[in-house]
Amino acid sequence: MAATTSFAATVPSASSSLCKTLKSDSKTPSLNLGFLSSKAFKPLRARVLPACDNVGGTGSALAARMVSTPLIKTPAPLDFETSVFKKEKVSLAGHDEYIVRGGRDLFHLLPDAFKGIKQIGVIGWGSQGPAQAQNLRDSLVEAKSDIVVKVGLRKGSKSFAEARAAGFTEETGTLGDIYETISGSDLVMLLISDSAQADNYEKIFSHMKPNSILGLSHGFLLGHLQSFGLDFPKNISVIAVCPKGMGPSVRRLYVQGKEINGAGINSSFAVHQDVDGRATDVALGWSVALGSPFTFATTLEQEYKSDIFGERGILLGAVHGIVECLFRRYTEHGMSEELAYKNTVESITGIISKTISTQGMLAVYNAFSEEEKKEFETAYSASFYPCMDILYECYEDVASGSEIRSVVLAGRRFYEKDGLPAFPMGKIDQTRMWKVGEKVRSVRPPGDLGPLYPFTAGVYVALMMAQIEILRKKGHSYSEIINESVIESVDSLNPFMHARGVSFMVDNCSTTARLGSRKWAPRFDYIITQQALVAVDNGVPINRDLISNFLSDPVHGAIEVCAQLRPTLDISVPPDADFVRPELRQSSN
Repeated sequence: MAATTSFAATVPSASSSLCKTLKSDSKTPSLNLGFLSSKAFKPLRARVLPACDNVGGTGSALAARMVSTPLIKTPAPLDFETSVFKKEKVSLAGHDEYIVRGGRDLFHLLPDAFKGIKQIGVIGWGSQGPAQAQNLRDSLVEAKSDIVVKVGLRKGSKSFAEARAAGFTEETGTLGDIYETISGSDLVMLLISDSAQADNYEKIFSHMKPNSILGLSHGFLLGHLQSFGLDFPKNISVIAVCPKGMGPSVRRLYVQGKEINGAGINSSFAVHQDVDGRATDVALGWSVALGSPFTFATTLEQEYKSDIFGERGILLGAVHGIVECLFRRYTEHGMSEELAYKNTVESITGIISKTISTQGMLAVYNAFSEEEKKEFETAYSASFYPCMDILYECYEDVASGSEIRSVVLAGRRFYEKDGLPAFPMGKIDQTRMWKVGEKVRSVRPPGDLGPLYPFTAGVYVALMMAQIEILRKKGHSYSEIINESVIESVDSLNPFMHARGVSFMVDNCSTTARLGSRKWAPRFDYIITQQALVAVDNGVPINRDLISNFLSDPVHGAIEVCAQLRPTLDISVPPDADFVRPELRQSSN
């Protein structure tokens, strides 16, 4: 077993002067929310509003939150053994976890990690396929390995031309039919859409060689199989390496990092089945070859729950919903359309994301004047529970299999069936708001990160903290929580919306993510409009316990540790980017 090292950072605490201003109003009736209480926090108190109070439905929402939910402890750290790479122990908010750092200086270890593998089949050319195939190929060439990386596509696919343009060809044996590629590969990376996996898994399994390895970049297929009481064949190993970002980000940062010993997207890895003892080193080698700055352990089940949930939450759906809501709010209150766009989208995707990425959420709050902090607190206090309401529902839908089934059925509606027309995904950037965004970006100075607008920041940070709390109470590791709620959002996804709007962010992602974003964004728009903004307009007092808990939350210290592991390079997303989906490769604002 490789040597283990460890490091940690202390949790930053709120200043004493600030804490003095955050005492709870003892005169206000309150109830303890068991769902949110833990030894690390003061009990959160929700004010009980009389039924006759005209607060636009806020009372009913609070009443629903009075049910105490049992606390779920963070599980024991997922330890693993590797004979190839160096394992490190990190302490995140008092919990020990294990990671492997990446870097191009580790590429020489790839032949050892991939021992026994002669061909890697990359199946599919959607969001992840192009990035992973090219990164793997380039890393193995640099490692002077003779392992073949072969792309497998369905016959007649338009993606053959794209794969050839990326250097994969039939003549060199690096491009071919899906099932031919699966049959000839020792490691099969299944990167077709989740709905296609659900519809074709039996045929895929039947073509795999005994003792070969099935590689996934999402745990969706496990969730689908579990819904039918099934599992993977027992004569193959099953692993996952799941980059915490869309495929174009995985490729872009890999290319950008060539001169600085690597930069890329963090990944989680899981070993679901290991028939011959090779699975962990193969998974870690795969992640290192993709350029992951650090790789952390999870399980396939925890991965798909956090990932599908996160896409519908702050990563895509929720952030789309709140910017639509706030743009409408600001313009209705007399703000110009251009300024409203800057104070919503540009604020979140620019200065707020940059600040959280490099300094954390507390730095956003501390950048404000005392008056601006009150505005932030008003927005945060009003938005936290409404956001949690939808996030809680979303997580339960994912965990129960309902959301997985929804994705499979949606994929089937893309084609004519039962005498009904096809319903592919429609556009999401044609409304007035996004046209205003085109105008704003056309005159935006290079490097402009937009204004730090306190109300927008309060809503966005409340959303982020609510998502963190859901994942924490559902037993996910801090590595997973921070990557799915913070890092992927501010470092991988928001830069795409900053470059060219919401569709450029959402539609560069997987089909599952695109579907989920479209489904859940309106839910967040609606609940912020109907509950949070109504509460603000009715002067509902700021929940001081909620603000105090935000300022002292141990997640800030965990984010500080993770920030030490981030690449020194920020992703560069030019408007005319050529590393994105082909249909999005037009030069546009």
